[in-house]
Amino acid sequence: MPAEKVDTVTGSDSTSQSSDIKLKKQLTLFNGVTIIVGIIVGSGIFVSPKGVLMEAGSVGGSLVVWGVCGAFSLIGALCYAELGTTISKSGGDYAYIKEAFGPLPGFLYLWAMILIIIPSSNAITALTFANYVVQPIFPDCSPPDSAVRLLAAVCICKYCLIRAYHIFLVPHDM
Repeated sequence: MPAEKVDTVTGSDSTSQSSDIKLKKQLTLFNGVTIIVGIIVGSGIFVSPKGVLMEAGSVGGSLVVWGVCGAFSLIGALCYAELGTTISKSGGDYAYIKEAFGPLPGFLYLWAMILIIIPSSNAITALTFANYVVQPIFPDCSPPDSAVRLLAAVCICKYCLIRAYHIFLVPHDM
Protein backbone atom coordinates (compact mmCIF):
# COMPACT_ATOMS: atom_id res chain seq x y z
CA MET A 1 0.00 0.00 0.00
CA PRO A 2 1.45 3.42 -0.92
CA ALA A 3 2.50 5.81 1.81
CA GLU A 4 0.03 8.54 2.75
CA LYS A 5 0.99 11.92 1.35
CA VAL A 6 -0.13 15.28 2.71
CA ASP A 7 -0.67 18.17 0.32
CA THR A 8 1.03 21.05 2.13
CA VAL A 9 -0.83 23.62 0.03
CA THR A 10 -4.37 22.42 0.76
CA GLY A 11 -3.66 20.18 3.75
CA SER A 12 -5.59 17.28 2.20
CA ASP A 13 -4.48 13.67 2.38
CA SER A 14 -3.79 11.64 -0.74
CA THR A 15 -2.62 8.13 -1.40
CA SER A 16 -1.01 8.70 -4.80
CA GLN A 17 2.60 7.85 -5.47
CA SER A 18 3.45 11.40 -6.57
CA SER A 19 5.84 13.51 -4.54
CA ASP A 20 4.64 16.01 -1.95
CA ILE A 21 3.40 19.33 -3.26
CA LYS A 22 5.26 22.10 -1.49
CA LEU A 23 5.68 25.82 -1.87
CA LYS A 24 9.15 26.90 -2.88
CA LYS A 25 10.98 28.48 0.05
CA GLN A 26 12.38 31.75 -1.23
CA LEU A 27 12.51 33.88 1.90
CA THR A 28 15.87 34.17 3.58
CA LEU A 29 16.51 35.16 7.19
CA PHE A 30 17.18 38.71 6.03
CA ASN A 31 13.84 38.78 4.15
CA GLY A 32 12.02 37.51 7.23
CA VAL A 33 13.60 40.07 9.52
CA THR A 34 12.86 42.95 7.15
CA ILE A 35 9.24 41.83 6.77
CA ILE A 36 8.72 41.66 10.54
CA VAL A 37 10.44 45.01 11.14
CA GLY A 38 8.39 46.56 8.34
CA ILE A 39 5.15 45.22 9.79
CA ILE A 40 5.88 46.19 13.39
CA VAL A 41 7.60 49.50 12.76
CA GLY A 42 5.97 50.47 9.48
CA SER A 43 5.52 54.14 8.85
CA GLY A 44 4.00 54.74 12.28
CA ILE A 45 7.42 55.26 13.82
CA PHE A 46 7.85 58.30 11.59
CA VAL A 47 4.38 59.75 12.14
CA SER A 48 3.60 59.19 15.80
CA PRO A 49 6.66 60.40 17.83
CA LYS A 50 5.49 64.01 17.75
CA GLY A 51 2.02 63.10 18.99
CA VAL A 52 3.37 60.80 21.70
CA LEU A 53 5.77 63.48 22.93
CA MET A 54 3.05 66.15 22.96
CA GLU A 55 0.55 63.95 24.85
CA ALA A 56 3.07 62.50 27.31
CA GLY A 57 4.32 65.94 28.26
CA SER A 58 7.97 64.97 28.73
CA VAL A 59 10.72 63.02 27.03
CA GLY A 60 10.84 60.49 29.89
CA GLY A 61 7.09 59.94 29.74
CA SER A 62 7.19 59.41 25.99
CA LEU A 63 10.02 56.88 26.39
CA VAL A 64 7.94 54.99 28.95
CA VAL A 65 4.99 54.96 26.53
CA TRP A 66 7.25 53.69 23.72
CA GLY A 67 8.71 51.04 26.02
CA VAL A 68 5.29 49.76 27.09
CA CYS A 69 4.12 49.69 23.46
CA GLY A 70 7.30 47.84 22.51
CA ALA A 71 6.59 45.24 25.21
CA PHE A 72 3.06 44.76 23.85
CA SER A 73 4.49 44.40 20.34
CA LEU A 74 6.97 41.80 21.59
CA ILE A 75 4.19 39.81 23.26
CA GLY A 76 2.16 39.94 20.03
CA ALA A 77 5.16 38.84 17.97
CA LEU A 78 5.81 35.91 20.32
CA CYS A 79 2.15 34.86 20.11
CA TYR A 80 2.31 35.05 16.33
CA ALA A 81 5.50 32.95 16.32
CA GLU A 82 3.74 30.39 18.51
CA LEU A 83 0.85 30.26 16.02
CA GLY A 84 3.36 29.72 13.22
CA THR A 85 4.94 26.76 14.96
CA THR A 86 1.63 25.27 16.10
CA ILE A 87 -0.26 25.61 12.81
CA SER A 88 2.28 24.78 10.13
CA LYS A 89 -0.04 25.18 7.14
CA SER A 90 0.69 27.59 4.31
CA GLY A 91 -1.33 30.78 4.25
CA GLY A 92 -0.32 32.75 7.34
CA ASP A 93 -3.21 34.66 8.93
CA TYR A 94 -5.76 32.97 6.67
CA ALA A 95 -4.62 29.51 7.77
CA TYR A 96 -4.72 30.50 11.44
CA ILE A 97 -8.20 32.02 11.22
CA LYS A 98 -9.51 29.12 9.13
CA GLU A 99 -8.12 26.61 11.62
CA ALA A 100 -9.50 28.43 14.66
CA PHE A 101 -12.85 29.74 13.43
CA GLY A 102 -13.67 27.89 10.21
CA PRO A 103 -13.59 28.60 6.48
CA LEU A 104 -16.10 31.48 6.37
CA PRO A 105 -14.21 33.83 8.74
CA GLY A 106 -10.98 32.95 6.94
CA PHE A 107 -12.55 33.78 3.58
CA LEU A 108 -13.99 37.06 4.89
CA TYR A 109 -10.61 37.97 6.38
CA LEU A 110 -8.92 37.48 3.00
CA TRP A 111 -11.47 39.70 1.27
CA ALA A 112 -11.07 42.40 3.92
CA MET A 113 -7.30 42.23 3.51
CA ILE A 114 -7.46 42.44 -0.28
CA LEU A 115 -10.07 45.19 -0.53
CA ILE A 116 -9.45 47.37 2.55
CA ILE A 117 -6.47 46.66 4.79
CA ILE A 118 -3.60 46.22 2.32
CA PRO A 119 -4.55 49.09 -0.03
CA SER A 120 -5.08 51.52 2.86
CA SER A 121 -1.83 50.45 4.52
CA ASN A 122 0.06 50.97 1.25
CA ALA A 123 -1.57 54.38 0.80
CA ILE A 124 -0.65 55.50 4.33
CA THR A 125 2.94 54.35 3.91
CA ALA A 126 3.24 56.07 0.51
CA LEU A 127 1.71 59.31 1.82
CA THR A 128 4.06 59.33 4.81
CA PHE A 129 7.07 58.74 2.56
CA ALA A 130 5.94 61.40 0.09
CA ASN A 131 5.37 63.92 2.87
CA TYR A 132 8.91 63.44 4.18
CA VAL A 133 10.40 63.67 0.68
CA VAL A 134 8.49 66.81 -0.34
CA GLN A 135 8.80 68.65 2.99
CA PRO A 136 12.45 69.79 2.50
CA ILE A 137 11.44 71.48 -0.75
CA PHE A 138 9.01 73.68 1.22
CA PRO A 139 10.95 74.45 4.45
CA ASP A 140 8.88 77.49 5.51
CA CYS A 141 5.38 76.11 4.86
CA SER A 142 3.57 72.82 4.64
CA PRO A 143 3.95 71.05 1.31
CA PRO A 144 1.01 71.21 -1.11
CA ASP A 145 -1.32 68.23 -0.84
CA SER A 146 -1.30 67.75 -4.60
CA ALA A 147 2.49 67.29 -4.64
CA VAL A 148 2.39 64.83 -1.75
CA ARG A 149 -0.46 62.85 -3.29
CA LEU A 150 1.19 62.80 -6.72
CA LEU A 151 4.46 61.47 -5.31
CA ALA A 152 2.56 58.90 -3.22
CA ALA A 153 0.69 57.73 -6.33
CA VAL A 154 3.98 57.45 -8.23
CA CYS A 155 5.44 55.38 -5.38
CA ILE A 156 2.45 53.03 -5.34
CA CYS A 157 2.59 52.62 -9.12
CA LYS A 158 6.32 51.91 -9.00
CA TYR A 159 5.75 49.36 -6.23
CA CYS A 160 3.05 47.67 -8.35
CA LEU A 161 5.30 47.59 -11.42
CA ILE A 162 8.20 46.12 -9.47
CA ARG A 163 5.89 43.52 -7.97
CA ALA A 164 4.36 42.65 -11.34
CA TYR A 165 7.54 42.40 -13.40
CA HIS A 166 10.13 41.32 -10.86
CA ILE A 167 8.20 39.24 -8.38
CA PHE A 168 11.35 37.88 -6.76
CA LEU A 169 12.55 41.38 -5.77
CA VAL A 170 9.56 42.04 -3.50
CA PRO A 171 8.80 39.20 -1.06
CA HIS A 172 5.10 38.47 -0.58
CA ASP A 173 4.88 40.02 2.85
CA MET A 174 1.28 41.21 2.70
